[in-house]
Amino acid sequence: MARPLNMDTLQQDFWKEQYLKELMLRFRWHQRYGASVQARQEQLRQRRQATREPLKLPTLPSPVPVPPAEQPAEEPAGSVPEGEMKPVAPEVRQLLYQGISQDGEGRRRYLARRAACAPEEKYFTPVTTNFLYGWQMGKVTKVYVPPSPKCHIESFFRKNGAFSLLDPRDVAM
Repeated sequence: MARPLNMDTLQQDFWKEQYLKELMLRFRWHQRYGASVQARQEQLRQRRQATREPLKLPTLPSPVPVPPAEQPAEEPAGSVPEGEMKPVAPEVRQLLYQGISQDGEGRRRYLARRAACAPEEKYFTPVTTNFLYGWQMGKVTKVYVPPSPKCHIESFFRKNGAFSLLDPRDVAM
């Protein structure tokens, strides 16, 4: 449905004048600030383009190759496995695939068995400095401590309450 234009010549002249005022205002603004805006946009465009290019790191000269006579003899494959940990025994690895952790089997049983091993049985060398304490210390023997009589306290609270007069029996000697 078309909207009727109920404008007389007075309203038409008003809108024409408003349109020309806006047009002149925009023209003056572009004359005054257009060059600085274009310069700023060009700077931003250059920055964006610089960030899109991959970062170029300085190259180091390649090291001098070691002559074949000086290279250390390689050990046969399989003598030193890669990684820090020693390979897990097959019977212990099979624990992962038997049962589920909720029943105390599977992963839970495997981890319990691995935790029972000493670190030197699981690793080739100490991985952290904390491993150095007790590394290759051997089995820990339990020391027998003879039972001693323990203090028997009947109650944590005072016998006569917090605000009562002190009883001579309550005073520590």
